[in-house]
Amino acid sequence: MKKVIYATLLVAITMISCKDNKNSTTEPSQEVAVIEANTEASFGVRGNCEMCKKTIETAALGIPGVTHANWDVKLKKIDVKFNSEMTDQMAIHHAIAASGYDTDQMTAEDASYQNLPKCCQYDHSMEMSISDSEATMDHQMHESH
Repeated sequence: MKKVIYATLLVAITMISCKDNKNSTTEPSQEVAVIEANTEASFGVRGNCEMCKKTIETAALGIPGVTHANWDVKLKKIDVKFNSEMTDQMAIHHAIAASGYDTDQMTAEDASYQNLPKCCQYDHSMEMSISDSEATMDHQMHESH
């Protein structure tokens, strides 16, 4: 008699256990929201070299919501992608200026600029966000001097 009771109890527990597992696998799983960049922008940023590029891009990418930053050394402009629900373009300008680089909307503070390596201390009158043909002419003019 004990064997029958234990067998029945075991079957009942197994059925309840299987029923719970079945329900848990058929319930909809919660999806993780993926934050996508929904805004693209380009603007001018002064700088000189690959070290500048790294600092400028790192500053932009340090803003929550910025998913892409690419500064073009030759054209003196940055292309960014960001989630406009998390940040805006001016926040990116602020971050870049705080790292020591002028943008076409903000001027870097002198202390930040002075902390840049000597090779990164750019001419404050340098053209920004210039076209490819202007960059080529500018490069040729500097080579002739």
